[in-house]
Amino acid sequence: MRVCFVHERFGTFGGAEGNVQQTATELKCRGHTVGVIHGSEDAGAEAALKGVFSFCFAMKRTNNRNRVRAALDDFNPDLIYVHKMADLEVVEALVDSEVPKVRMVHDHDIYCMRSYKYHYLSRKICLRPASFYCVFPCGGTIGRNHETGFPLKWISYKAKKREIELNQKFQRFVVYSEYTKNELIRNGFSEEKIEIHVPVRKSEAVKDESSFSDRNLIVFAGQIIRGKGVDVLLESLAMVKVPFECIILGEGNHRPYCEKLCQKLGLADRVTFKGFVEQTELKTYYQDCSIFVVSSVWPEPFGLSGPEAMYFGLPVIGFDAGGIKEWLVDGHNGYLVPWMDRAAYASRIEELLMNKELGRTMGKRGREWVRQRYDFGRYIADLEQMFTQVIVEAHHQ
Repeated sequence: MRVCFVHERFGTFGGAEGNVQQTATELKCRGHTVGVIHGSEDAGAEAALKGVFSFCFAMKRTNNRNRVRAALDDFNPDLIYVHKMADLEVVEALVDSEVPKVRMVHDHDIYCMRSYKYHYLSRKICLRPASFYCVFPCGGTIGRNHETGFPLKWISYKAKKREIELNQKFQRFVVYSEYTKNELIRNGFSEEKIEIHVPVRKSEAVKDESSFSDRNLIVFAGQIIRGKGVDVLLESLAMVKVPFECIILGEGNHRPYCEKLCQKLGLADRVTFKGFVEQTELKTYYQDCSIFVVSSVWPEPFGLSGPEAMYFGLPVIGFDAGGIKEWLVDGHNGYLVPWMDRAAYASRIEELLMNKELGRTMGKRGREWVRQRYDFGRYIADLEQMFTQVIVEAHHQ
């Protein structure tokens, strides 16, 4: 099988990039030929891309329709596997091709003008489908510009509706959770085209459970962007009366604000920002950890970092936002805290730090939970089966 991945960027950006690289690597090991059409990349990404993909085609900032068509003609894939891609010229070129297409839905980009389904100022989670409400009163036509120049940019409602229409023409959609599946259905996607496949990555080095040492170590791992709620986590930690140490792993544009807030809250001697670390390094932090925290206040499509930490026998504390409740069962493998309730979050942290036996029990339950439900090898096998079915269906049309 010749599979052409399509993704808008590569490097140490986030979970989507890791998923693309790991999935392509596994498919390659199983004898499939993998290529990629991609956008921007960071300094270290080129060698990694060429080490996995036999065909790499880099897009430009504009006028990509004909370039994508030429790339598909050159690679001649059996199936196109699209991940994050907002360039409508690219999506139109893919839709126009006769190659069957599958879309992995990592987040809310396809159907939300803000991309994160909650209001930036109030942080209130949005429960509406894409509609003119996104223009007024939501104000979704004004967004942050992450490029150089003016800090704000115009987002077209008409273009977003066009993006939804184009993506609805794909043959399958892969999501992580029932929550995201329901969001797609809410926005007019066919339920029969949506499949749930969860790519929880298990570290090969996981052998022992965490030590739950007297260090009282709390770990956060993820992007430090506003939706991940690191600022809310810090405000919760400021209420914790039990001695603790917290390590924040990750990078993002909200880190400078959170570091200043950390100082302001008097947490600088207990909270350390370590920056981005590779997946293989995370185990060194988890092995001496007592609690893994998921502080997201945006509606997480799933929240992969939590189940991955559970492989180390760690209890998890998270806010009830989006798909988190599908793997975090309150009182069983951790605590699911009411959304944005800082006092309740702090209380649950104190409870687990003061009762390590409870933490170990919850951690063991969590470890068994992910072992029973999530397996990356089975995930790849299920994708293979789905890809084959999509290709067969396309040939019989």
